Amino acid sequence: MLIRQIYLSWRPGKGKRRHIVGILKRNSSEGVRFSYLLPDVKKAQEEGFVAYAEFPDISKVYTEHVMEIFSQRLIKPSRPDRIKMLQFWEADNSNYDDFDILALTQGWLSTDNFEFLGVYNPIKDFCFVTDIAGLSSLNLSKDFVKIGDNLKFEFEGNNEFDKDAIMIKTNRGQNIGYIKKIHCKFFHQVKSKYTPKVSVKAIDQNGIIKQLFLKVEV
Repeated sequence: MLIRQIYLSWRPGKGKRRHIVGILKRNSSEGVRFSYLLPDVKKAQEEGFVAYAEFPDISKVYTEHVMEIFSQRLIKPSRPDRIKMLQFWEADNSNYDDFDILALTQGWLSTDNFEFLGVYNPIKDFCFVTDIAGLSSLNLSKDFVKIGDNLKFEFEGNNEFDKDAIMIKTNRGQNIGYIKKIHCKFFHQVKSKYTPKVSVKAIDQNGIIKQLFLKVEV
């Protein structure tokens, strides 16, 4: 049991601001519970948010079949590229269970705009993969950074949208974007013990960088 909390994120589309609309919690005695975060749900509804189909009541705490339903978002064991995909997300450790893997892979599907963002504990030698937020507004040119490049991070305490905001920069001091919500909390949790290392894991680009994946490790 590596990860105990996962936040459910939703946004109306790529490049739009994320809303943290729900939370999954687990412990050894009660199993996995899911509930919505009502203030954020109300704001998200103004932008078109609709509750997760299997959990329609936003006022209820769900305790039955939670992981059975959310596990449908995991990489299927029958896929020939399963191991390769788990390796990409740093989620191929045999000690990880479905809850851990859901957090580490973010539970992405092409059919909706949900993401599952884990709260990661500051454990030595732990690593995870995240993608940059705020990238679409910068229009960074192809090869602005390369796979394997080490990057710098800065705590941006005056950010109006997220008090935990972490800005990512090149070693030349050029802005790249932000660590996405929830994942940025990790940097605050570990700062008293370790200095995280951030590097470029993968790049989706044509004329410009469309998506940038980072590896964060301690």
